[in-house]
Amino acid sequence: MMRGQHPAVLALAVAAFAIGMAEFIVVGVLPAIASDLGVTQDRAGALVSGYALALAIGTPLLMLTLSRFAPRRVLTGLMTLFVIGNLLAVVAQDFTSLMLGRVITAVAHGALFALGATVASRLAPEGRSGSAIALMFSGLTLAMVVGVPIGSLLGNGMGWRMPFMAILALAVIALIALWRWVPASLAAQPTGSWGEQLSALGHPVIVLTMTLTALGFGATFPLFTYISAWLTEQTGFSTAAASGLLVVFGGATLVGNLMGGRLVGAIGWRRTAAWLLVGLAAILAIIHAWGEARWLMPVWLAVWGALAFGLSPAFQSGMLATAEQHRPRAVAFASALNISSFNIGISAGSAVGSALVAQQALEMTPLAGSGMAMLALGALWLQGQVNRSRVAEAMA
Repeated sequence: MMRGQHPAVLALAVAAFAIGMAEFIVVGVLPAIASDLGVTQDRAGALVSGYALALAIGTPLLMLTLSRFAPRRVLTGLMTLFVIGNLLAVVAQDFTSLMLGRVITAVAHGALFALGATVASRLAPEGRSGSAIALMFSGLTLAMVVGVPIGSLLGNGMGWRMPFMAILALAVIALIALWRWVPASLAAQPTGSWGEQLSALGHPVIVLTMTLTALGFGATFPLFTYISAWLTEQTGFSTAAASGLLVVFGGATLVGNLMGGRLVGAIGWRRTAAWLLVGLAAILAIIHAWGEARWLMPVWLAVWGALAFGLSPAFQSGMLATAEQHRPRAVAFASALNISSFNIGISAGSAVGSALVAQQALEMTPLAGSGMAMLALGALWLQGQVNRSRVAEAMA
């Protein structure tokens, strides 16, 4: 995968690994944080929801201003901000200070991913932009597979600040790598005024692409949010066995992410998204129907993980291609909107799962995800229709 790719893409993957750990590590050490800082666990949960909210809102707003500057300066500046946010988390003596560090980290996270995706695409060899984006995103998935479990062990065994210290060290390494490998000669893409960039929010093809991303990526989360409960209550695994199966799912997400990048290069983002969404809808329906078959569950989890995260490079490549076609002076801003859409999808999918669980309907969560994947297929079809119409109008 790395062969033929610019070393700056590897630097972005290292940054993505640190970012992934920063986003998800709180879940593994939340009780320890609540106990140490003297807050309830439900209040400590704001460290997760507040992070997502800051990312979803702050990312597009930040990119309105930053997209007009040279990418290396912006990326290293954002990584410096990320370092500051995590340093605040390490030294925080109260909940408010920790929350401030999380918000700073989240805003840097979103903007870095948004710009990083455009840089990876621009530095990739001809026809391999999808693979470059997938390589960058693989840092995030690897953090989920390896970084978060190890960080949780460290945090629960040696204090919750320890994983944040590890993230801080990784962030400094990523900062140095970005400064070293992102070409200083890489110029900012032509960027319009705030009005021109904000017009992307009103363009129907871009809005439909955001909808596609939110529905398609969010389809995994009605079930994934409650996957431990599903494995123990529906399938009958022990808690220890359920934890082991999550490693299977996590490994599959990494494989799927890289597979999705290759497919984008081979058959294009639209066909990749279509095939993977059909597969995702099918595997979630299968889990609903045969979720009690314990001996098949590792297979279901592996297929599900690969399909779900194979969609990431397809969706991001699709947004970049769409923006370049319809709003070429707002590509970085459109990329930021799509990063927000990923997080909106996670929140929406989790909310659907929570609503079902509140109604004692845990068994319906995979079917809800399958329905969201089918809705995403509809959004993909509609996006294609409107796109063709807009292109035809422009050529007339």
